[in-house]
Amino acid sequence: MNRFLLCTAAMAVLALCHGDATGQDGKTMVREHLDTHGVVYGDVAQAIWDYAEVGYQEEQSSALLQSTLAEAGFHIDAGVAGIPTAFVASWGSGNPVIGILAEFDALPGINQDRVAVRQPIEGKNSGHACGHHLFGAGSTAAAIAVKEWMEASGAPGTIRLYGTPAEEGGAGKVYMVRAGLFDDVDAALHWHPGDRNAVWVSSSLANRSAKFRFHGVSAHAAAAPDRARSALDGVEAMNDMVNMMREHVPQETRIHYVITAGGSAPNVTPDFAEVFYYVRNPEAANVLSLFERVVKAAEGAALGTGTTMDYEIIHGLNALLPNEALSRAMFANLEQVGGVEYDEPERTFAKALHESLDDAPPLESASQVVPFQQPRSGGSGSTDVADVSLVVPTAGLAAATWVPGTAAHSWQAIAAGGHSIGNKGMMVAAKTLAMTAVDLFTNPDLVAAAKAERVDRLGPGWEYVSLIGDRDPPLDYRNNN
Repeated sequence: MNRFLLCTAAMAVLALCHGDATGQDGKTMVREHLDTHGVVYGDVAQAIWDYAEVGYQEEQSSALLQSTLAEAGFHIDAGVAGIPTAFVASWGSGNPVIGILAEFDALPGINQDRVAVRQPIEGKNSGHACGHHLFGAGSTAAAIAVKEWMEASGAPGTIRLYGTPAEEGGAGKVYMVRAGLFDDVDAALHWHPGDRNAVWVSSSLANRSAKFRFHGVSAHAAAAPDRARSALDGVEAMNDMVNMMREHVPQETRIHYVITAGGSAPNVTPDFAEVFYYVRNPEAANVLSLFERVVKAAEGAALGTGTTMDYEIIHGLNALLPNEALSRAMFANLEQVGGVEYDEPERTFAKALHESLDDAPPLESASQVVPFQQPRSGGSGSTDVADVSLVVPTAGLAAATWVPGTAAHSWQAIAAGGHSIGNKGMMVAAKTLAMTAVDLFTNPDLVAAAKAERVDRLGPGWEYVSLIGDRDPPLDYRNNN
């Protein structure tokens, strides 16, 4: 890190160390509010766990969060950025404007009951395997706690809760950034469920996805194969070429696909087939270049199989821009809050769930806070929080809502997230977010340091470019789930 970034981070820490009494009193107040109302916010999270609505279809989940915030006195702008389930909840006026992000979409194709053994719920097609029910409810809890403190203390400024749908492949935040909803925000905070309590300064992978649709000619596969042109052949030829391409891409690249339509019967040549691709790399420019090579593979596959092809870009995400000044402030608050302490019933549940995990760390790690981290390389995942971080100084944390060793997108994550263990981890995050927001409202130097670091990391002449282009939000991208 260069000298400028070191100086700004040091300034932020110094400002925190000399925080005034108002800030310390504010932190006590928000923690007391969250301790008093923890059961209420846990009930909100578990209701959203039950809804388990997938991207852009989170009608009940969004409505519940909006009504919770409205009852607390927030003004609600619903259906923003052309997305029916997106919203912005605001309280207060003037500067600083501090935003807290809230997600609430579930994942398709996986579900699990609130038990420590594999037990899907019959007839349920989705589940909160990434814990976004906790994310949305915990962030809402933090925003309300901050509002209560601001109202009681007379602290100036605006607190906003951003209801951001469809993080899982739908890029909801990118459309909200593109719509200018973050243009006046001074800093943004977020968190994510996990199996540990941590704050780190790292990036993520940029990502673009698209659905490639092949169109052929149907005929009886045995009686008239010469009259047919298989759309599935087009998909398979494309996949073969992309798989050969893997040898000739930067090693940090990740390319994934799933065939979402391939025909209905072996004796009917499919006249339609579809494959859904993700292309990832730490650099957005590399993603765009690699994606064009994937498109060329699709065009060649169509030419070689006598089919036609079109494609639709579904989402595009930049790489996360870290902010050390803001992250160090958040880490200091996480250390004060501490980790998750299991009671005996929770420990019994956790031990049973632990038996289904390989090489899992000890259960005690849920109560610990991981030392502040600055990884040399970015993370392996992608997030639409990245686009927010490019236009606003942004920091986030992970909280131990899952049993240590649990992986995201697993049935174990759904089970723990539907348990009191999940609620406890959520409250660790809510307290940390709220306390960090108090820092931002009471320490102008911290806001200034975070803003200066963002500008320095981006460099001169930087302009935001969305990887989704000018397309409208893909509100139907989960319609087959």
